[in-house]
Amino acid sequence: MRSLLLAPVALFLSLSLVASAADKKSPTYLSAEEAGIDFQIQGEYEGMAGDTKMGAQVIARGKGKFEVHVLGGGLPGAGWTLKDEIVLDGTLTDGVVNLKGKMAEGKIEGDTLSIAVLEGDSFSLTKTVRQSPTLGAKAPEFATVLFDGTDLEAWNGGEIVDGHLGTLGKDGAPRTKRSFENFTLHLEFRTPFMPEALGQARGNSGMYLTDQYETQVLDSFGLPGYDNECGGIYKISRPILNMCLPPLSWQTYDVDFQGAKFDDEGKKVEDGVVTIKLNGVKIHDNLKLPHATPGGGRSDEKAGPLFLQNHGNPVHFRNIWIVEKD
Repeated sequence: MRSLLLAPVALFLSLSLVASAADKKSPTYLSAEEAGIDFQIQGEYEGMAGDTKMGAQVIARGKGKFEVHVLGGGLPGAGWTLKDEIVLDGTLTDGVVNLKGKMAEGKIEGDTLSIAVLEGDSFSLTKTVRQSPTLGAKAPEFATVLFDGTDLEAWNGGEIVDGHLGTLGKDGAPRTKRSFENFTLHLEFRTPFMPEALGQARGNSGMYLTDQYETQVLDSFGLPGYDNECGGIYKISRPILNMCLPPLSWQTYDVDFQGAKFDDEGKKVEDGVVTIKLNGVKIHDNLKLPHATPGGGRSDEKAGPLFLQNHGNPVHFRNIWIVEKD
């Protein structure tokens, strides 16, 4: 299969900056039951094309419009080569999504995505639902449980919504009362389904380690994986791989963080270092953090709280615990 370049970078950058009034009023769904047929169609598909494993990510764009990425080698984290890709646009008509692209055409009917490559083979993929292997991970005996759904004792700000930690409460976004320096962290998050929203208006929040290094929390399902998309560390590094699952999926961050080191005079002598897994797959590996990122509550690169950003969207968190290290 030939590689197909994605749309120009400028287009993606322009989409990422969109936060228009229309986006702010976009339909927002917090459950699959209310999300409708577009939600049922969007998601991941997998199968074989001859001897080649294939995957596809179907992004709902609202009002029966879809963007489909067919990936040679399989889904992200499950074999995708990061280069073999076919992009198609789809329109829902009478329960069937008809697909058309420069290299292929096809349709989605029920749980089956059928592709006919122009001057090539035809194949079918079946819808699949993946879960993070660390979803529901239990806190070790020696961990500090920051949120288990019962109270906000560990936090300033935040609110409990259906047993989850929300960021939109009247007391502000949640920030832990305690500060942390060296630690491992487990956190689970869920972005809403906002099919008509674009870029930064689509399920936006952020996980700020020590209140100053932001790892993006965003519905970036199917996107390239820039530093301002899910898993990116803003202004520092894009993720190795975009492992974002579809919206309304519970997803996991597992973090190993070592804070910056300072000499006796307070001068930084070593950058902080972080390794992060998104949905069980490593997206940053011993990454050096040369500076704080914008939007946090501090920038001294010393110990600080965990901060979960309020960016105006109903992103929920749960099962948050931390293990401090020397």
